[in-house]
Amino acid sequence: MSLNFHTRGFTVAAALFFVAASVVVDGFAPHSGLSPLQKVDSNQQDVSHSVLFMARRNMNMNRRAPVKEKKPPMNGEIAPGDLRVTTPNAKGKDEALGVMSRDEALAKAKEMGGLDLILVNPNSDPPVCKIVDYSKYRYMKEKKAKEVKKNSKATEVKEVKMSYKIDVHDYEVRKKNALKFLKQGNRVKCSVMFRGREVQHDKLGYELLDKLAGEMDEICTREGRPKREGRNLSMIVTPRPEVVKKVNADRRAEDKAKKKKKEERMRSKKEAAEAVAASTVEASADASKDEPNGSDDSDDLLDLEKDIESSLDDLFGSDDLTDDLFS
Repeated sequence: MSLNFHTRGFTVAAALFFVAASVVVDGFAPHSGLSPLQKVDSNQQDVSHSVLFMARRNMNMNRRAPVKEKKPPMNGEIAPGDLRVTTPNAKGKDEALGVMSRDEALAKAKEMGGLDLILVNPNSDPPVCKIVDYSKYRYMKEKKAKEVKKNSKATEVKEVKMSYKIDVHDYEVRKKNALKFLKQGNRVKCSVMFRGREVQHDKLGYELLDKLAGEMDEICTREGRPKREGRNLSMIVTPRPEVVKKVNADRRAEDKAKKKKKEERMRSKKEAAEAVAASTVEASADASKDEPNGSDDSDDLLDLEKDIESSLDDLFGSDDLTDDLFS
């Protein structure tokens, strides 16, 4: 009897559960499982489409536009008035043409081969303009910017690592590397590493960094006290101004030597080409001297004609009728 009661109770509970699961609640679809699926009506669909459209439009607007070349004012874009005009000479240096009006400067540019009048310094009194081909002006400006960027090389941060239990020989090696980096004009990061329980001896790490900075004090300065970075102690040293100045001077001298060497190589190639051309001209002159003259050719032709006549006389004999026939 109790079993039937429990069975009925279970059946009723199961029926109520399935009935509740199949009832459509406002805003929800009928349950096909344990997780309800929200109905999507037309308004919500329109909203989703509009949100997607706005997202795509914002993405298109955020795209980078192509970088446009910023040209300086030139020719007719320059305001009328007095201008100080210059033009590059054969050596590449600017040569002053004097102060003149804009129309006179444009006429001068046209007279010099259809060049451009470019405004290079609008803040001067009067403004400074240059007569030059714009394409050549842009090329020289980009070349100069590249040279400046190459010469002003940013300093790098080199690093030397050591342990607070470092041996004397290994310490000297780290010190030698740090000095080499400093003499190259770079900043050096000196780090003392600790492993495990070694971190409790950080006082020895501070003493080691102070010792290293003191021995390199002639060519570097410390950027503050050593700082803890996790389990490591770090200190940055910077080369002194006189060291940086010497490095820049050596770099300029090296670039100058390379440039001079390149010019000498180009000069030697030019001289070799001129020597080859001169030898070619001399060889052609000698060949023209060795050629026979025109008078010799004419004498050879006369001798050939005489030989032909004598052979005909021998063949046909010499009488008045034969001479009239072959005359």
